Amino acid sequence: MDGTRQDGGGGGTVEVLIPLGLDQAYSYKVPPGLTLAPGDVVLVPFGPRETAGVVWETGAGSGGNLKAVAARLDMPPLDPALRQLVDWVAWYTLAPKGSVLALALRRPPEDKPERPKLGIRLAGPPPARMTPARARAIAAAEGGLLIGKSALAEAASVSAAVIDSLIDAGTFSVEALPQEAVAARPDPEHQQPALSPDQRAVADALTGMVRERAWQVALLEGVTGSGKTEVYFEAVAEAVRLGRQSLILMPEIALTAQFLDRFEARFGVRPGLWHSGVSGRRRERLQAAIARGEALVVAGARSALFLPYADLGLIIVDEEHESAYKQEDGVTYHARDMAVVRGRIENAPVVLASATPSLETRVNAERGRYRHLKLPERYGGRSLPQLGLVDLRRDKPERGRWISAALARAVAANLEAGEQSLLFLNRRGYAPLTLCRDCGHRFQCPNCSAWLVDHRFRRALVCHHCGHVERRPHECPACHKPESLAACGPGVERLAEEVATLFPQARGIVLSSDFPGGTERLKTELMAVANGEFDIVIGTQLVAKGHNFPGMTLVGVVDADLGLTSGDPRAAERTFQALRQVTGRAGRGEKPGRALLQTHDPSHPVLQALISGDPERFYAAETAAREAAGLPPFGRLAALIVSATGQAEAEAHARALARCAEAPAGVAVLGPAEAPLAILRGRHRMRLIVGTGREINLQAYLRAWLARAPRPKGSVRVAVDVDPQSFL
Repeated sequence: MDGTRQDGGGGGTVEVLIPLGLDQAYSYKVPPGLTLAPGDVVLVPFGPRETAGVVWETGAGSGGNLKAVAARLDMPPLDPALRQLVDWVAWYTLAPKGSVLALALRRPPEDKPERPKLGIRLAGPPPARMTPARARAIAAAEGGLLIGKSALAEAASVSAAVIDSLIDAGTFSVEALPQEAVAARPDPEHQQPALSPDQRAVADALTGMVRERAWQVALLEGVTGSGKTEVYFEAVAEAVRLGRQSLILMPEIALTAQFLDRFEARFGVRPGLWHSGVSGRRRERLQAAIARGEALVVAGARSALFLPYADLGLIIVDEEHESAYKQEDGVTYHARDMAVVRGRIENAPVVLASATPSLETRVNAERGRYRHLKLPERYGGRSLPQLGLVDLRRDKPERGRWISAALARAVAANLEAGEQSLLFLNRRGYAPLTLCRDCGHRFQCPNCSAWLVDHRFRRALVCHHCGHVERRPHECPACHKPESLAACGPGVERLAEEVATLFPQARGIVLSSDFPGGTERLKTELMAVANGEFDIVIGTQLVAKGHNFPGMTLVGVVDADLGLTSGDPRAAERTFQALRQVTGRAGRGEKPGRALLQTHDPSHPVLQALISGDPERFYAAETAAREAAGLPPFGRLAALIVSATGQAEAEAHARALARCAEAPAGVAVLGPAEAPLAILRGRHRMRLIVGTGREINLQAYLRAWLARAPRPKGSVRVAVDVDPQSFL
C-alpha cells in the first residue's frame, strides 16, 4: 500500500468504481501529494468502512465536501483495454458495472502469506540408533541437496515417520524450498513437433495471424485426435518469439496434468495456471507477473479473461463449444464471446478450437466472419472409430440391468484383448429418483422443484441444483414401511455396480465430478486411466472433454437418447457434440477403435448423422431449423427470471413486467410462465423470454423496458440473461 505517494500534484477529484453490485462510479477528492490516473486501484471510504475501488475517470474540480481517497493500493492498475472490457461486458449483459469490475479486481488476502513448501537436507551426524530404514533415508539424502519430504521418503522406500525421526535426531534439517516461479519463460524452440502436412498448413496460417498483430477470429475445427493442441501451440510459440502474451482458455476440468505435460514437453516449462484451485498469494504473484508482461503464457478457466495483460498477442479458446464457458450466476457472460471482444479491444487474433464447434461459431465461419481452418484427419493416419447402434427395442437388457447383450459382449472381448473400455452415462449418482414401492412417496428437494438423486457412495440423497443433502433412510418417511425404497433409473454408480457383477475381474473406476477430492482427484484419476491402470471406465460428460486415453478402443454409450427429448432449443446440438466427443475417445492410440450407442430411437436424425460419420449432415439440418425459427445465431434471445420467496410475489411482479413490455415490431415477448425448474434454493421462479431479429438493439430495448417497469420490492429479484444457454 502506498498511501503517501509523493508524485507532486494532488487535489482535484476522481470517479471511483466500486466492485459491488452498483452501476455508477462515486466522486472522491484527491488529497494533496497523491497523484492518481485512470485505472489506479485505490482505497476509499464507502459507508461505514473502507473498500478497494478503481479510478474510472479523473476531474479537475476542488472536491468540495467530498470524502477523500484514503490511499493508492500497491496493485497492478487496470489498463484502458481492461477497463473498456468491463464497460463492454456491463453494457452487453446489463449487469451492474461494479459487478463486472469484481471479475477483474482481485484484491490479495490480508496478511496471509503464501505457505512455503518445506524440504529436507542432510545437515547433522547420524542418529545414535541406526536402522535399515534410517540408513536408506540418509543414503538417499547424500550430497546435501534440498529434497521434498515425500520425494525423499519415496526415493528411500521409507515412511514419512522415518524422515520425521531423523529430523528429531538432528540428522536432517527442515528448510523452505525456493519459491516456485509462477510462470517461467517458455522456450519456443525447446522441442519442435513433427507436424503432418495438414497440421503444418494450419499452423502456418495461425502463426501468420500472430505476426500480423491484428484482430481476426479463426475457427480451428479438427476431428478428435487430429492434433489441434499441437497446432495451436505453434501460434503460442510465435507469440513467445515476439515477446507477446498468450491466453489459453479451457474448461477448468480440461486443465489436466496431461495438458500441462504436453505444454511442458513443447516449451520446457509449464504455463502460468489460473483457476479456482490456485492459492490466493500465488494468484497475486501470477497477476503481478501478467501485469508486468513477465508471464508470457497463461492457461486458465473463464475468469482468466479478466486478468491485466501487459501485451496480449493471442487468445485461444479450447473446446469453444463447451457450455462451461457460460457464467450462470452473477454476471451472466459467455467467456467465448467475451474472448472475441477482448481480442478486438487488444487488436489480437482469437482462435476458437473444437472438434464439434457451436452452431454460432460454425455459421460465423461459413459466412466469412471467421476464418475456417480444418484438420479433417487424425494424426498419424489413425482412423476414426467405427460407430454402431444398439436398438434397445430388440436387444433389451435384463430387468434391472442397463447394459445390452451386444455391449456386454464387446466389453468382454476388449477385456480379453487387454484393451480399455469406456461406458458413458451422463447421470451422476446411483439413481435419479427414489420412491416408496408401497405408498409411492418420492424424495424431493425441500428447496427446489427437483427430485433428490441417490448417491450410494456417499450414502446420501442429494439435490444437484442447490446442494441439499440428507441421509438415505431405511424406511419410507410417509408410510414408515421398512425397506420399501426403490431406486428408479441408472446413474454411473449403479452402472458401476452392474459392471462389477458382469466383469468381476476387471479393474473399474467411476469418473464423476461430485466425488470427494474435487478437481485434483479427478486429474490424478484421469492420468491413471491414460496410463492404463484401469480396464473399464464408467464416466459422465467430464470424460468427453479432450482427454487422450491411448489404450481405449471401445466406447459404449449407455443411453444415447438422454437429452434429446429436452425442450432446450440446443438439445440436439449438445447431444451431437457430447456423443461425438465421447466416441472420439476410442482408437486414439495404435489400435483402431469403435463405439456402440444404445438407443430406443435409432432413426433419430442426430444418431443417424453420427453413424454416417458426416457432421456436415447434422450441421446443415440444424442450421436450417434454427434459421427457420429465428433462433440464435439468426436471432437474439434474452431471458428475464423473476424470483421471490413466495410464488404469489414472483408471479405478480412477472405479470407487471409483462404488462409494460411494449414490444415494438421485430420484438416478441413470451410469458410469464413458471420456469421448468420452478423452485430453486427456496425461491419461486417465473420466466419471460424475449426474441428479436439480429438487426434489433436488444440491450437498448431491455434497458428501456426495465426503466419503465415497477421496481422489485420485498424478496423479489429480476435477473437478466442475454444469450441464455440454460432454459431451466
